[in-house]
Amino acid sequence: MLELKNVSMRFGKNTALDDIDLYLEPGVYGLLGPNGAGKTTLMRCIAGILRPFDGKISGADNIGYLPQKFGMFKELTVLETMEYFAALKNIPRSRYRICAMECLEQVHLAERAKDKVASLSGGMVRRLGIAQTLLGSPSLILVDEPTAGLDPEERLRFKNLISSIRTNRIILISTHIVEDVESACDHIIILHKGRILVQSTAEDIRKKAEGRVFSVPAARKSELREPYFLLRDEYVGGEESLRILSQQEQPWKPTPPTVEDGYMLYIHEEL
Repeated sequence: MLELKNVSMRFGKNTALDDIDLYLEPGVYGLLGPNGAGKTTLMRCIAGILRPFDGKISGADNIGYLPQKFGMFKELTVLETMEYFAALKNIPRSRYRICAMECLEQVHLAERAKDKVASLSGGMVRRLGIAQTLLGSPSLILVDEPTAGLDPEERLRFKNLISSIRTNRIILISTHIVEDVESACDHIIILHKGRILVQSTAEDIRKKAEGRVFSVPAARKSELREPYFLLRDEYVGGEESLRILSQQEQPWKPTPPTVEDGYMLYIHEEL
């Protein structure tokens, strides 16, 4: 298990994390929040890269960590890169290659073991990053913005990979993309302005927005009752519509909400 009690982090006068309490058991957790919410700071505190200003973190042992910006020596081969990380993790030298190849097999990169890192696509580099997190069989895996810049196929591959390595582990995935956590995670944690707003399931977060989402013909925008939040323009039946979020009753029937709608309702507390 991983437990955080009253964890706070400041940078000068800026409070990045404000009295965070979390208790995580084995499973896959999505850490969701807008840019600047404190997600990366929280990840770095759990990983031991940053020391919290206040509070206590326990259970953060044997960690595999993939940061948002993950650099590698491009002149090394994939296998040499994995052996380098095996050395950093104090894996016995006699087991470097065995452990490296086992992890590469898990991310479907074993056939590229002799290739230079420079020859890999962006998606393959992220998979190689996941492979190095698996070295040493960590019980806690932290992955920060893993699908940033990836195409839909690689994003799907990442979700399948997470599903294949989830057994008996705590996996915490930080992202601001709702659909990346909706299908891959057992639980979603919403972080906003350095505070935990909710820790729940995707279904419960979706239900938060029931009766609060409306699809309104764009031509009738003037009939909307304040306050409301415009989620997006969309086309329904060939006509432009506005998908809005509002806790104010509107002159239209509500439309079925999504997890993203529930997330936005938590974030826009002014509604």
